[in-house]
Amino acid sequence: MTEEKVAADRLVICGGCNAKIGAGYLSEILADLPKPPKRDGNLLVGFDSADDASVYKITDDVALIQSVDFFPTMVADPYLFGRIAATNAMSDIYAMGGEVFTALNIVMYPEEKNLNVLKRILEGGADAVHEAGATLSGGHSINASTPKYGLSVSGRVHPDKIIKNDTAEAGDALILTKPLGVGIVTTAYSVSEASEEAFQQAVRAMTTLNKYAADIMKSFHVHSCTDVTGFGLLGHLNEMLHGKFSAQINVKDVPFIPKAYECAREFLVTAGGQKNRNYLEQDVQFDFDDYAMEEIFYDPQTSGGLLISVDPEEAEALVTALNESDKMDAHLIGHVVEKRDRAIYIS
Repeated sequence: MTEEKVAADRLVICGGCNAKIGAGYLSEILADLPKPPKRDGNLLVGFDSADDASVYKITDDVALIQSVDFFPTMVADPYLFGRIAATNAMSDIYAMGGEVFTALNIVMYPEEKNLNVLKRILEGGADAVHEAGATLSGGHSINASTPKYGLSVSGRVHPDKIIKNDTAEAGDALILTKPLGVGIVTTAYSVSEASEEAFQQAVRAMTTLNKYAADIMKSFHVHSCTDVTGFGLLGHLNEMLHGKFSAQINVKDVPFIPKAYECAREFLVTAGGQKNRNYLEQDVQFDFDDYAMEEIFYDPQTSGGLLISVDPEEAEALVTALNESDKMDAHLIGHVVEKRDRAIYIS
């Protein structure tokens, strides 16, 4: 195969969830959006919160969860990109305690480029949707200068069983279901600074549906949940605390891809991580001196795991249940505590 053919069959890497607009910018924009003259009583979760998806009550027994997610490429392989993007897009539904039932493709692609690459992206996305037990029912595409892909996803949940991202309680145990460092590793790999082994660890995390963790957590007294994506662990944890509580995190208990730490020590980090640091650093206290580890906490995750806030008496049982599946690497990483001077303490 010629170099030209290889290049034609690969994607230029642009960032995945690292491309997400920073939380600080979004909060300013959303605060100024016009409000409806009268709130629809059936809208159970809307954009006036910072939750993972919107929820609309259809009947007394069924609520519709809607979410949309897409981004530019973070891996060169088209099929893998499609699978990761679709897995990521469905994650919001699972974080809210729901199940996915339909999805629509969102496609931006330069029509003058190799359309077989687009076909492979769509095949990867379709396989992820089918693994979720959902139906891919259509989509929309536009001509664009760089490829971007994702899904508009519909899910369902009982109105009384919605799990929000800002309803943690003091004393709750915090559980993370996937290792951190995906953003650092994929970025380093794209410039040949991370090993194939490290990249495959990141791929395994990014292509694992959060469906498996969500199905298990429904049997426990989970008070709050969110998926860890572009705002990094600290950004999404800060949303979970919602200004009402603080969190104490034990650094030794937080799972991460080892190569991510090595890369961060060499300052192979991401622009998204820096945006997260700039926005959050006044709310975070690191009780140790380790820049590389700090970067892992700020690192934007593409298709990251679930962050679960659960009754502390059930924490160990939930971690055990999660890890009985070989699809997860769940860890109890800390606790929600009463409000202190800062939102998050890491020691």
